[in-house]
Amino acid sequence: MSDPEKSVLDWLRDAHAMEQQSEQMLTGEIKRLEHYPQLKARLEEHIEETRGQQQLLQQCIERLGGSTSSIKDASAKLMAFGQAASGMFVSDEVVKGAMSAYVFENMEIASYTVLIAAAKVTGDSETQRICEQILPQEVAMAEWLRNHLPSLTENFLDRKADPDVTAKR
Repeated sequence: MSDPEKSVLDWLRDAHAMEQQSEQMLTGEIKRLEHYPQLKARLEEHIEETRGQQQLLQQCIERLGGSTSSIKDASAKLMAFGQAASGMFVSDEVVKGAMSAYVFENMEIASYTVLIAAAKVTGDSETQRICEQILPQEVAMAEWLRNHLPSLTENFLDRKADPDVTAKR
């Protein structure tokens, strides 16, 4: 295996771990969302996409003769748990969670953009095709979050201004 091919395999493992982290973060956030049904529904939809992405990435990794990295996957899940747990201690959890999700989606977009370019260089058309299939899902989620951050913020502030309702989640 050439150095560029090793890089593709390493980046696929990173992407798999990233999707494991995403699933863990989104699951934690969804469990605590009570008053933002539109956000909750979109995150639930994206979790299903994320699980499918994990399977596709695992297929690429195995096709290239590798295996997922237990250490990377476990580290990613641990980071996600820490991120989810930290949200429990802030009064604006829903807003900060949505902001974090937006940033994370953009990291995923960058990762798949790199993988597509690397797969082209190495002639790995199957990895390229799969990453080109995943990328629009991440772009759509990032755009959805960007478009809904203003209304989510307004909803949060309206709820926070009313002493009879809960705004945090």
